[in-house]
Amino acid sequence: MIKIKFCGAAKSVTGSCYLVETGKRKFLVDCGMFQGKEAKNNQSNFPFNPEEIDFVILTHAHIDHSGRLPLLVKQGFRGSIFCTSATADLLKIMLIDSGHIQEMDAINENKKRQRKGLPLIEPLYTAEDGDRVKEYVVSIPYNHPQRIDSDIYINLKDAGHLLGSSIVEILIKDAGVIKKIVFSGDLGNINIPIIKDYEYIDYADYLVIESTYGNRFHSIPSEVQSLYTIILNTIKNNGNVIIPSFAVGRTQEILYLLNKYIDIERRKEISDVPIYLDSPLAEEATEVFKKHKECYDEEALNILSIDNDVLEFNNLTFIKTKEESMELNSKNGVVIISSSGMCEAGRIKHHLKYNLWKKESAIVFVGYQAEGTLGRRILDGAKKVKIFGEEIAVNAKIINMPGLSGHADLQGLLKWYKNINKGVNKRVFITHGETEAAMNLKAILETCKFDTLRYPGIS
Repeated sequence: MIKIKFCGAAKSVTGSCYLVETGKRKFLVDCGMFQGKEAKNNQSNFPFNPEEIDFVILTHAHIDHSGRLPLLVKQGFRGSIFCTSATADLLKIMLIDSGHIQEMDAINENKKRQRKGLPLIEPLYTAEDGDRVKEYVVSIPYNHPQRIDSDIYINLKDAGHLLGSSIVEILIKDAGVIKKIVFSGDLGNINIPIIKDYEYIDYADYLVIESTYGNRFHSIPSEVQSLYTIILNTIKNNGNVIIPSFAVGRTQEILYLLNKYIDIERRKEISDVPIYLDSPLAEEATEVFKKHKECYDEEALNILSIDNDVLEFNNLTFIKTKEESMELNSKNGVVIISSSGMCEAGRIKHHLKYNLWKKESAIVFVGYQAEGTLGRRILDGAKKVKIFGEEIAVNAKIINMPGLSGHADLQGLLKWYKNINKGVNKRVFITHGETEAAMNLKAILETCKFDTLRYPGIS
């Protein structure tokens, strides 16, 4: 008998982790970190023994899918972690960075605890723990089935969400019958910059599909137009454009759009606007993007034939040191792209502190903001927010551009689902979405010809 346990991303968009058990094996698909209001769950014990996990299949490198891998290894996991080559390269930098954040969070928390006479805490894991994960990573190409043993094969298909992101197909022989389980991972927005669109699958017995934007629609062309207009109008008023952006994926796509906009005349209009990328992790990730051109779509490859670097341009400056980052807060009339994308950590919090109260500035959100995060509170219309213990008025223009998200919208999810050639034979599980989005997708999919559906955690 095959069992699937949903250990995260049920009724939420973070902490993706699925335990699959067969008669002989126990393995995970993803091992992600919880964020926002669910971040406290990172301190909880895994609902399984890490030492008993035979292997992990990783859909992609984003921290909400990979961020607890160092903890898994720390607690005794010694199996292989299967993923694409691009994902493996991104993991090397992202998990070290995540470990560093855990260490800094522990240091800051312990300062408060010392003042209160409370016992000190240890970080969830360290940068060294993050670095150890690479010892267990095994990279495999797209569409090259990997034999695990005589009863299990896995295959990765391009999910079109992030460099190296994957749809996971698992073939398991159960009581002499081969069953196919498919995990969509995070499906990419159609026509996302740089990387290819998602691939389709031919069938599944059991399908686990994400629902991040299961109740929303995107429009990339109109929002790119709007981004240029926002930059020009804000700079004209001597304000700053602050773009909280995920260091890996979204940042590179924004750089691409700012560099290679389809309207050359409009691109010329911002050619003198200083644009700063203030995220050491994003700079490292950009180098990984440059390395893996096998993931590029036709448009990006065509541009490369006339420009050998689609992610750098004359008015772009990479900020490296803390001192350089601090200097940005005295500037006006600039664009600052910084992480984290949900405004929970990193240099973006400093830039928000110095710009949220300025009515001439603009804060542009280009990615999903999970419940409980600073980014979500700002986006939901908070008049004041606390940053580093100080109450900051929200006077800047707050702009949401979901069309620039790396996630498929409702139309993209339906297009992928309806193109499953032979359908889903048994059951569909809807995960990785807040309740409203997931239930909306469930209602629509139930009108399709395929199968029964469940949303884990909701009857």
